[in-house]
Amino acid sequence: MKVVMINDCAFVGETLLKYMPPELEKQHIKRSRSFWNKTFGLTFKIMRTKGDVFHAHYLLQDCYIASRLGKKPLVGHAHGSDLRKSLNHSIWGRIVRHNLKHCSKILASTPDILSIAKRFREDAEYLPNPVDAELFYPKPPIQKSETKRVLIASDANWNVKGTDIAIRALSKIKDEVDVSIIQHGKDYEKTAALATSLGLHLKVLPKVPHEKLNEYYWNADVVIDRFALGSLGLISLEAIACGRAVLVYASSEYPENNDFPLKDLKQEDAIANTISDLPSDLWEKEYSFLKKHHDTENIESRLQSIYKELTAVARSL
Repeated sequence: MKVVMINDCAFVGETLLKYMPPELEKQHIKRSRSFWNKTFGLTFKIMRTKGDVFHAHYLLQDCYIASRLGKKPLVGHAHGSDLRKSLNHSIWGRIVRHNLKHCSKILASTPDILSIAKRFREDAEYLPNPVDAELFYPKPPIQKSETKRVLIASDANWNVKGTDIAIRALSKIKDEVDVSIIQHGKDYEKTAALATSLGLHLKVLPKVPHEKLNEYYWNADVVIDRFALGSLGLISLEAIACGRAVLVYASSEYPENNDFPLKDLKQEDAIANTISDLPSDLWEKEYSFLKKHHDTENIESRLQSIYKELTAVARSL
């Protein structure tokens, strides 16, 4: 069987390919954001490619082009903004709805977008995001200091990540924390200005390649992810895998979060109080959740089953 992965999101596709069985033939069609590369160049690459199953990340133009070119069976993998935002766009919405209707299988990477996908495809399925264990693995905590080292690791985005909530929460305990933030995201300047206005000092870290993020996690005591969506992002998963406690809004609305030890954490006071009095066993409980629900071997096994089911149907037609 040959698997053709198209595009990517937060290195999920790359990790899935990396841990697939060696006997599978694999190809990854990547693209840049340049106009040619994401339109005509992408179309040319997909048109020339042959495979037994195609797996497209994001339900946008990559998936749409593969669908229009008759690449089947086609897995459409939703990752967030395609269903939260693009679905309601006057132009992009038509593309997303086409993909939801015509893909052989729809996967959702987080619980909060699964319900959206199911409005269009009852057979849509939640596939937990994998974590690359070769890059992200536990290391002992660094030597303790008088203040807690807090890393704001997700990109600065107030609407999606709730970075402003994190800043206001940390400002309430600014004498107890040493806060670092990675310099990226559309609201970074606003975030820095808010921190300054609240008297919260931020140590600014440069954006680094994905394979070097582990160093940032290991140098922290606590990692802050997002407080606006109700589901764990890849930042949360990677930081937990690196042996660090994570604060994130995991909504009890989603059954996929049932085993997560800190649910419904999104109020500034609650966030500040949790950091001040961090449960000693928090990371152990979070790591147990990670191993149970985001084990790469289990995720790969389910994905291989999906591929086999789709190719069997295709051969019978």
